[in-house]
Amino acid sequence: MNDIVFGQYLPGHSIIHRLDPRLKIASLLLLLIAVFFDAGFIGYGLIGLFVLLALLLSRIPFKRVLKSMKPMIFMVLFLTIFNLFFVRIGHVVYRLGPVPIYSGAIRQTEYIVVRLVLIICLTTMLTSTTKPLDMTLGLERLMKPLRKVGFPVHEVAMMISIALRFIPTLMEETQRIMKAQASRGVDFNEGTFKEKIAAIVSLIIPLFISAFQRAEDLANAMESRNYNPSAKRTRFHQLHWRYYDTIAITLVLCLFFGIWGLSFIL
Repeated sequence: MNDIVFGQYLPGHSIIHRLDPRLKIASLLLLLIAVFFDAGFIGYGLIGLFVLLALLLSRIPFKRVLKSMKPMIFMVLFLTIFNLFFVRIGHVVYRLGPVPIYSGAIRQTEYIVVRLVLIICLTTMLTSTTKPLDMTLGLERLMKPLRKVGFPVHEVAMMISIALRFIPTLMEETQRIMKAQASRGVDFNEGTFKEKIAAIVSLIIPLFISAFQRAEDLANAMESRNYNPSAKRTRFHQLHWRYYDTIAITLVLCLFFGIWGLSFIL
């Protein structure tokens, strides 16, 4: 559980930290869309170079990025095995016993792995360089036009911010419960399948109870302070668009349309 860093803000004074949260959220969405363009490894290479440059500018330790990928290893292995054994596109390049491995399956597997790595890097960089409060304000400002159609912009932005804020808290709570259960003789690593299921249940039930208790405490605290999501709100902290935000969004848009153009050429 200590390997999960998603949702944890890493304080810093880099240029990426100082960028407007609206810019960072919009850039993330654009780059996530660009990742799924069929632009081949040239397109993925350009996105990868851009992400690498942003990571260097943000001064986020590479160990932190690698740690954020660790929980996804199982999913990557599952998708790799599934594609290699069940996708039958292209020509046979290898035979693993009676199972043929096709060239198209290998290429598709490579694309999936690269996409997952880029997505994890992008989301980790956003959550590591953006405060939860700034994330809420940025989401609310980006979704502001939806208010005209009755969409609860503030409520949705607040829920997303609270969810991101509580991810590290729930991870710490999970670690605490696991240590408490281990001190009572519960073994999460050894035993039969039935015993492992029982151990997981002994972990999940207290975790759910703790999560609901924290949610109730938060709701009571907000209610005691007369929090009203529909009321007109003012903010002490205001977002300011600066010249380097314009430069950054210009670079992101150039990369986005460049990858989009490559998808038609390749």
